[in-house]
Amino acid sequence: MAKIPINSVYATGRRKSAVAKVWLAPGGGKFTVNGRTLIGHFKRQVLQQIIEQPLNEIEGNGKYDVWVVCKGGGLSGQAGAMRLGISRALVKLDEELRPTLRKKGFLTRDPRETERQKCGQPGARKKFQFSKR
Repeated sequence: MAKIPINSVYATGRRKSAVAKVWLAPGGGKFTVNGRTLIGHFKRQVLQQIIEQPLNEIEGNGKYDVWVVCKGGGLSGQAGAMRLGISRALVKLDEELRPTLRKKGFLTRDPRETERQKCGQPGARKKFQFSKR
């Protein structure tokens, strides 16, 4: 795995059951996710766009190096967690970016979690089919 930059800022992002630890440092725009490139970890273009949204909003593409460790959840949850982590790290670097990122909703943690399965049922909400006889 690549070394974390010394002059970096750390932030954590969460979504669903995914957790992303994000280090952000001024640099050339290099993304490292779990030791791989952004395109190597997230194959779908939509997920790559979700991750880059905060940087595009502040016109910071190519100005920051991002180093991320993602754990848990699926790729969609990890992408959302990375977006929140990057946004929080940007605010730590420059507090003046907070209103811009807040207005777009990048600093709000998505509270939706999967509902647990209840005992004696086939799913969280699904019930067994009723049989009269």
